Order: sequence, then structure tokens, then C-alpha cells
Amino acid sequence: MNTPATERLDNTLPSPKLTIGILTLNEEKRIASCIKSARFADQIVVVDSGSKDNTRAIAAALGAEVHEYPEWQGFAIQRNRVLRHARGEYIFFLDADEEITPELQKEIEAVVAAGQDEIWAVQWNQVAFGRPLTLMKSTGGIQRMFRTGSIREFTGLVHEKAEMHGGEGRPVRRFRARLLHYSRESIYGSLNKLAQYVQLGAAKRAKAGKKGGVLRGLASAVAIFVRLYIFRRGFLCGAEGFLFCFYIALECFFRYAAIKYDVNGLEQAAMRG
Repeated sequence: MNTPATERLDNTLPSPKLTIGILTLNEEKRIASCIKSARFADQIVVVDSGSKDNTRAIAAALGAEVHEYPEWQGFAIQRNRVLRHARGEYIFFLDADEEITPELQKEIEAVVAAGQDEIWAVQWNQVAFGRPLTLMKSTGGIQRMFRTGSIREFTGLVHEKAEMHGGEGRPVRRFRARLLHYSRESIYGSLNKLAQYVQLGAAKRAKAGKKGGVLRGLASAVAIFVRLYIFRRGFLCGAEGFLFCFYIALECFFRYAAIKYDVNGLEQAAMRG
């Protein structure tokens, strides 16, 4: 049974100002760089989904509080588990394949010092196959920083959403500095991530009543490729930019194919870490 996010653990200890929460699963190659970029925080909480490598040991050696929850129930549940251990007045959610730059650190610290009850979004600077795609236009931003006590819980299987106490009335601000996102480091790793996110995305859309099929998949793939490669300037980033956009287009195609052809196994696949 899931414990509500509002039921904090370790609440007898002094409250730090900033907690950075990180979700992990077999991230030994990236977790050290991730945590080192977050060491300015008062508390670093790692919630691990049952890694078989040295992820937990590396994180603990670098001073993070490590908690293992191998019974995977989705990203939202894992973020709620981070919240249970968070003692900071503010919380910033960081993925294991991301790094906070010195410029972004200064902005985060300024937010904490200001003490406002707002929501802060951050844009990515994608790093694909060893190349920062700095000439590629980022999206509008993903919500990553909150006043901890203002979050009621996270919901959603993938691309989870923070449900806030008091509804949606809080303003959403955007950091100027970007978050480094090492989303595609190898062809093999990208294929593994492709399979995972295809199943998660298909399960989410099937649950919402979306229809699947090859033609729908092709239309979605072409649309996203044109948007990323042309309108968001992926073509300025060489072969790495092409591969990055192509993988996302493939994910869109197979997502709709899976809705039709993997319909009986989507729920089970989506619940695996």
C-alpha cells in the first residue's frame, strides 16, 4: 500500500533548506556525476528501484541518503517515496542522467533564499552521443522544483505530474540556465530506453482510450521528427542531432504500434522498472 506523500519520514531531524531527490535503476555510470553536481543541496535523497550494479554504493559513498524500493509501481510512486524522506523546505527533482550546471545552481539557491511558494520549470540542454546539442531549441520546460509541503502527491505512469495542495493557482517560473541531460550516450542504451518508454507511453495512452496502429504511428513519428529536426533546429547539430530526433520519432511510431499489437501485455510491461 502506498503511503501518501504528505506523511514525511525522518521529521524529527532539523529541517534543511533544500532537498534534491534522484530516482535510480542501474545508473552506476552516471550517478557519481549527477550527485556531484547536486552537492550544494542540504540533503540528497536517492530512491533506488532495485539496482543490480553499484549504483547504491556509489551514491552512499558520495553522501546521499539511499533508500531501496524494488517493488516498481511507476515513476509517480517513486517520486512520492522521495517526498516521504525529504526534509527540505524546497525540493528539486533530478534524474540520474542529468547534471546541474553552476549557472543553474546559482538560480536554484536564489529561489531558496527568496522563500516564495511557486513552481519552477527547467529546460534541457540535451547531450546526445557525446555532443551537447546546444544549437537545438529546447521545449517550454519541465516542472522540477517545488516548496516541499505544497505537493500533495505525484500522479501518472510516465511524465508524472505534481498535484498541489490548494489546486493549480501557483505561478510557474522558468529557470534561465539549462539542465544538462545525457539522454542518449550509446546506440545500445538508446534502444533499451526506446523499448522502456514505448511500453510506458503506450500503456498511458491505452488507458486514456487512444487508438493504435501503424498509420497512426507513422503520422506521429513524421510529425515529431519534422518538429524536432526542422523547427527546433536539430539539423544544426550534425549526425548526433539527427540520431537524437530519429530515436524520438521511432519511440512515437512504436508507441502507437504497441497500443494495437501489444495490447494484452501493456499493463504488465508498464509496471516493470
